[in-house]
Amino acid sequence: MDTQTIAAAGLPALGWALHGGLLWRRLASARRDPLTGLHTRIGWTARAEHLMAKHSNALVLLVDLDDFKAINDTHGHAAGDAVLTATAGRLSDWCGRHGITARLGGDEFAAIVTDPAHTAGLFALRTALGAPVTHNGHVLRVSASVGHCHRDQLSVPSLTDALSAADAAMYAAKGHGRRNTH
Repeated sequence: MDTQTIAAAGLPALGWALHGGLLWRRLASARRDPLTGLHTRIGWTARAEHLMAKHSNALVLLVDLDDFKAINDTHGHAAGDAVLTATAGRLSDWCGRHGITARLGGDEFAAIVTDPAHTAGLFALRTALGAPVTHNGHVLRVSASVGHCHRDQLSVPSLTDALSAADAAMYAAKGHGRRNTH
């Protein structure tokens, strides 16, 4: 076989390899929130289900920012973006290497933590999430409602059931005022 024939045969393979690489990058970016860099719901769910199955002591968290619309309405969407980014960073910092985080959409976040010793720090998480955010010289008051569920509290240890329980706890926290964790 001459070099021209080899090159002609290799071009389609090279094209498919480049196309596959582009598709892989697009898929990977679709699994990350472009604003916060956290996993999206799709990117987080498979990982969280794996961690739930592997760790009997897993803790699932849902976080919802309180009065987030007021920040956007009063200070603009750039200020809202700053709050979302700060919240994502604070949640990620709290989880550290003990879990994974996601922005589920809007001002709702989720995390799963696998280290039982680390889960005792929910007060520290609440404190971090409630710290003000400074944007363009304005100090923005931030608060979040946090709901959580331990895997071992569930009769059927599924991510869906854990998220439902954490959601109920989060709304109970909202009912008791700002800066609450259940």
